[in-house]
Amino acid sequence: MGTPELARTVLAGLAEDPRFQILAVVVQPDKPTGRGLQLTPPPVKVEALARGLPVLQPLKAREPAFLEQLRVLAPDLIAVAAYGQILPQALLDIPRHGCVNVHTSLLPRWRGAAPIQWAVAEGDAESGVTLMRMEAGLDTGPMIAEVRTPIHADDTGQTLHDRLAQLGGQLLCATISAYIAGELPPRAQPAEGVTYARKITKDDGRLDWSQPAVVLGQRLRAFTPWPGAFAFLPGEPKPKLLKVHAAVPVTAPVGAAPGTVLAADKGGLVVACAVGALRLTEVQPEGGRRMRVEQFLAGHRLTRLE
Repeated sequence: MGTPELARTVLAGLAEDPRFQILAVVVQPDKPTGRGLQLTPPPVKVEALARGLPVLQPLKAREPAFLEQLRVLAPDLIAVAAYGQILPQALLDIPRHGCVNVHTSLLPRWRGAAPIQWAVAEGDAESGVTLMRMEAGLDTGPMIAEVRTPIHADDTGQTLHDRLAQLGGQLLCATISAYIAGELPPRAQPAEGVTYARKITKDDGRLDWSQPAVVLGQRLRAFTPWPGAFAFLPGEPKPKLLKVHAAVPVTAPVGAAPGTVLAADKGGLVVACAVGALRLTEVQPEGGRRMRVEQFLAGHRLTRLE
């Protein structure tokens, strides 16, 4: 059971392992995308169909007819990776060995919807994947196994996502047989260290200059590619959007008002923050293309950003 690109990587790993037989792949319904709002299949459905695997797409995972389909299939185990819905107890009870979730954090830190991005945004030194036997709570189930990876200084939400997808698929395939054999009994999550990774919104990408520059640098990396980092250029009748594609924290004079442009030259656009400053090196003005800052500055004179 899974829907986005991360789950596609996990499915591919399972499908290529001769030890496992995939009875069916459960995916969220196709969604309209693009300007034409054309119905588009999720990445996991594309992968499943390419491999000739049966696909089920219930509107809700608690639908009685869908649950009955699963009971007829009688799976030994259900592997779940970023499916996108909370699974009801009636579903969790169907497979003999339960439902195992490939969760992309080191539980109990970052339970919830966006663990990869928040780990980067909060400056965590490492991340990883936890295999968890699912229960009715939000990522509260007992842990079966985990794998760790450092978060590098140049990691973005995308690069960490891709690495964890590979690690998660490998960990799942390497662990299932021992788990089924009872050699890896699930252990309860620690009571301490629980944090929640709420769903990301577009507003999370706004650069708040009243925050330290280091924090803004982490958020820019975390929210790449979506929702991306952005600020606003002062203007009438309303400010104009400025997307920020690349920036690095730098030192700045004490006392500079947050949002003040401290320098604007070929070295970058340096904007004061609560602590330090952020040097913007690649930007994209509203309605324009992505460009180096020196190209952007050729047509703009700035004293501050909002």
